[in-house]
Amino acid sequence: MELALVISVVVIALVFDYTNGFHDAANAIATSVSTRALTPRAALLMAAVMNFIGAHLGEQVAKTVGSGIIEPPEGTHGLVIVGAGLVGAITWNLITWYFGLPSSSSHALIGGLVGAALAASTTVHWDGVLEKVVVPMILSPLVGFSLAGGIMIAILWIFRKSNPHTTGRGFRYAQTVSAAAMALGHGLQDAQKTMGVIFLALVVGGYNQPGDSIPQWVILAAAAAISLGTYAGGWRIMRTLGRRIIALNPPQGFAAESAAATVLYVAAIGFQAPISTTHTITSAIMGVGATKRLSAVRWGVAGNIVTAWVLTIPAAGIVAAITYWIAHAIIE
Repeated sequence: MELALVISVVVIALVFDYTNGFHDAANAIATSVSTRALTPRAALLMAAVMNFIGAHLGEQVAKTVGSGIIEPPEGTHGLVIVGAGLVGAITWNLITWYFGLPSSSSHALIGGLVGAALAASTTVHWDGVLEKVVVPMILSPLVGFSLAGGIMIAILWIFRKSNPHTTGRGFRYAQTVSAAAMALGHGLQDAQKTMGVIFLALVVGGYNQPGDSIPQWVILAAAAAISLGTYAGGWRIMRTLGRRIIALNPPQGFAAESAAATVLYVAAIGFQAPISTTHTITSAIMGVGATKRLSAVRWGVAGNIVTAWVLTIPAAGIVAAITYWIAHAIIE
């Protein structure tokens, strides 16, 4: 029974990883596609490859998710908790994808795990949630907004006397690099979260110890799932990020992607914090738009996005709690 449950949780985790890929594909490439720096298919292929590579660059975020958020008991009960958390995250991903809202898959996963743990009256590491989730959740959009605005102001000053057409063409080429860096950061952050959940399931199922390294097959499976999901695309959310917040030009796209990628790397490598790529790139896009004029940003659309951000953790948590109660009644 437990082996079947472990396999089921691993499969559900990879389904979440896939939805994470197509839900968050827009994070890496929406700005490059909207400025015509890359064609949609070329951008998706590049993002899928860079996601796969990024997933192999570390385990810091995976260890935070795998051991720093909740501590489910070993055995069937713990596997039900982890599986319910994943179902909550997948459900919220699909809802926000349907409405074209760039919400955070990362926070949906955290919310799902916490919601299921609370429903099961098991341990939640609130200090880890505060330090590794809540604080970065608040800081990363602020840093992304400010850094992107600063980069954009520097670009405007450095190229103030340049020919706009020549500058725009140059930044289209530069966006290929910045979009690749963003996709690499997405793999570094988001694929690791799925690795962490799968590793948690293996520990709960008795197949690994908490201090073990993440098995290579887990890394490959998570990298492949998020890459395939990314290549499947996320056109609804791409339209929101690429055009509905602000109509971007190539220098603005480059500034937003460069700022967001920087925040992702620093958070993952420096602080082992599972931050949201969605929050980071969205706030960076707002930051570059605000340097033009505040009215250039469609704040009504931005407000809808922020509302989805606020609802993500509790909504995923509620779905996960309901799923846990149902699964607990059936399986246990």
